[in-house]
Amino acid sequence: MKTFKGRPVVPGTAEATALVSHGGFNTLASFQNALQFGDKEAKCGDQNNKDIFEKPMVGTALCLPQTIGSTTGGMVLYCAKVMERSPACMLFSEHIDSLAAAGAILGSVWTDTPMPTVDCLGDEFLNTVKTGDKIKVYEDGTVEICD
Repeated sequence: MKTFKGRPVVPGTAEATALVSHGGFNTLASFQNALQFGDKEAKCGDQNNKDIFEKPMVGTALCLPQTIGSTTGGMVLYCAKVMERSPACMLFSEHIDSLAAAGAILGSVWTDTPMPTVDCLGDEFLNTVKTGDKIKVYEDGTVEICD
């Protein structure tokens, strides 16, 4: 087991399977099919993200460096949460941007269940975690990659 400590942006606990993007995560492109066309698995629609393109995002531990793209990013994350098409948690190796933070925070305030969100986990985290790894997230921002 490998442990990392980050900053809890939205505190909470989660256990999920990792889905890892090494490039910037385009929130709108990734969730468009889920929100606009009813894809209940929320398969990543961003063809420029070779790591996770067409992989289901619902219920995963989405591991990424940062989000990129449109100013709609926060609203897209909030809508994905409301429509039950969101990851179980979002884990950022870098500082979270204000739009992603807004979406994660709104989702926790305006829905019954938070989507734990942790940032500042570091480059080593993103270099260590692999898609399919089991992840545990704790309230204090501790993230475990389980063997």
